[in-house]
Amino acid sequence: MQPHLIFRVHTDRRSGLGHISKALTLADHWHNMGGITTIAISGDDRARQIASGKDPFSESHLPCSAIYLGKTIDSPLPEYLKYENAVVLVDLWDITEDQIRDMRPLKIAIMEDDSNAHENADILFQPYLDGIKWNRNPIRIENGKKMRPYEEQRKNCRVLKGASYIVLSEMTAQLRMHRKQNLPLNVKKLLVTFGGTDGSRLAPRAYEIMTKVIDENGWDGSCTLLSPGGVNYLESPRITILSEIQNLTAHLPEFDAIWCTGGTTLADCLCLGIPVIAWGRDKRRHKIIDCIAREGACIDLGLGLETDMVAVQEALAHWLGPVEQESRHEQSAIGMALVDGSGASRVTDELWELAKN
Repeated sequence: MQPHLIFRVHTDRRSGLGHISKALTLADHWHNMGGITTIAISGDDRARQIASGKDPFSESHLPCSAIYLGKTIDSPLPEYLKYENAVVLVDLWDITEDQIRDMRPLKIAIMEDDSNAHENADILFQPYLDGIKWNRNPIRIENGKKMRPYEEQRKNCRVLKGASYIVLSEMTAQLRMHRKQNLPLNVKKLLVTFGGTDGSRLAPRAYEIMTKVIDENGWDGSCTLLSPGGVNYLESPRITILSEIQNLTAHLPEFDAIWCTGGTTLADCLCLGIPVIAWGRDKRRHKIIDCIAREGACIDLGLGLETDMVAVQEALAHWLGPVEQESRHEQSAIGMALVDGSGASRVTDELWELAKN
């Protein structure tokens, strides 16, 4: 029987579609290895559309089967999916011990967890929350097993930590190969995006800040602001407001710098060497941004809804100007060194071994 990988995901105004993007990328790798995949999704109307077979990022159909579990994030998996040599990858914003127990006898892998629930699973991929930079050596022996610095055993769960396990699309890896790093002295084209839903309504705050950066600080570039919900202001001559950009990843290299929140866009920017400045939509995402900023790969503006707007304005104006060209160049180099675009293959290799064993 072919190894079966089940993606347990959820979408709503808080979580967006980043988990779906990761699932589709991993599904491609899994299919190339000879396995089959199913997306088991809960959430809002977009979740229903995905379960009907519609790819949310294109006009095509999903490359795998999909089922709708219900509105709530704790909706259970159906019993018919729980069979031998099947693995479930749980990529939810929250996961509980009860949910993990209810998924047995499936083999269980989890993508990111800042609680202790993962100790009841088999594998935890922890790209951000335990630090993003880990050496491969020296090897140590723990309970008779060879362990590298980026891995540890927590009860029955093997934990794999660091940016090597950040899952990005094949498109990002291809764009990276062809990207030329000619960073301008001054940022002329800035993209501002806070996710496909912007559930925390950061875009209107960003619009206010950018108008002041232009009018009061004299920044002479142009800004494209993605705001699915719109903003209640007249459009500035140098700020273009769009509800979305189809196939956003493909268009990222068209900009000199990006202002975003912690998520797929941030990881794409690191991999592509695009200078990025970020603030968090919530405390958990801000923890991720802080971790990346400590390595020097991005600028941390704090927690979006709580930061002082004047301080953010001054920080942005300074970072966008010529005096920060060297800093932006260093961020670009550090980001590319941290995120090499091969995380999807590492994750699928680990999941394949889990399924086969």
